[in-house]
Amino acid sequence: MVIVAHGVDIIHCPRIARLWQTHADRFLRRVYTDREQAYCLDCRDPVPRLAGRFAVKEAVMKLLGTGWRGGVEWTHIETLPDPLGKPLVTLHAATAELAHRLGIAHIVVSISHSGEYALASAIGLGAAP
Repeated sequence: MVIVAHGVDIIHCPRIARLWQTHADRFLRRVYTDREQAYCLDCRDPVPRLAGRFAVKEAVMKLLGTGWRGGVEWTHIETLPDPLGKPLVTLHAATAELAHRLGIAHIVVSISHSGEYALASAIGLGAAP
């Protein structure tokens, strides 16, 4: 596989905390899938998990080159851990179709948290020429 695209994002965790406090369920439903919400809210402090997944969504939008347009929606980008905790990305609907058109067959991500920040890096992989 070859690298087709890369995206990175950093998010200030207090910003996510404010959005969640101010808009509650509306924010959660707009940005996160039901499964992401269940995963993030099932811990003592959900904010780092919410922020990390928000950063992944932004990083994936950057690697697709679209931002939040062209049929790409927040909930089309889902990040959940595998059994060992490694974050796995699944694309849905128009976002999955766009990735396919761009030659992206798989996306690998890394999420990191430190203090008030969460960072995500996303790499789009495609078939070797």
